[in-house]
Amino acid sequence: MAETDAENIAMRVREEIARRRLSRQQLADEAKISLSTLEKALAGKRPFTLATIIRIEEALKCSLRAPEDEFSGSGELAPFYLGSYSYTGIKWIEGQYLTIRPSFSDADELFAYLTDIRWNAEASYLEFSESKRTDANFQQSGRVSMPNLSGHIYLVTNDNGQYRIMVLGRPTIDGTMLGILTTLQVGQGTQLVPVSCPIALVPFDQMSDPVIGQIAPSAEQHADYRALIDSATGKDYARFFT
Repeated sequence: MAETDAENIAMRVREEIARRRLSRQQLADEAKISLSTLEKALAGKRPFTLATIIRIEEALKCSLRAPEDEFSGSGELAPFYLGSYSYTGIKWIEGQYLTIRPSFSDADELFAYLTDIRWNAEASYLEFSESKRTDANFQQSGRVSMPNLSGHIYLVTNDNGQYRIMVLGRPTIDGTMLGILTTLQVGQGTQLVPVSCPIALVPFDQMSDPVIGQIAPSAEQHADYRALIDSATGKDYARFFT
């Protein structure tokens, strides 16, 4: 089984477990497989065998296997699980963006870096990659989902089941995309803490004298960048509830 197919089957199984509020042990028992086999397959440490897939399908009473071309794009059409968008219909989003969000280390500062969004012709979908982050070890890359149902744009990183996601509204007239970022922040020791914040992606070629990295309140661009982030909630691109 191809790595991508195995990853997507694992994703479907995790979704079904969550939707049905099953424990992994319950699914393993109903599918008559060992919990160790299930967990290793879901973590990508052991490939799914056909026998295992069939037993899980019987336990869940649903199909996990897609038609041959369902998980792969077909020329200029992205796969269904990313929204089945066509390349010709989304060319406008390709490019380099200055990405601005609040700093997680200093409440008064902002944080800026680059995000590139490009069409992967071989895989037939949009992908993104980050660069010029001062914390280079945390640079992200992943796939872009654009379903027609919500009209939103999702930049998703899936690292062995660990997700980071941006949910962005449709671009403004100047191409800026505003929304929310949900990720993990390093806490005390090895602890990882879920965090969310407003975020703005601005076409880089439209920026005059852009600044990358930590942006202190004294920086000339700070006020403009702060206004961009604030407009994510101020213009109702994202809402925060407590």
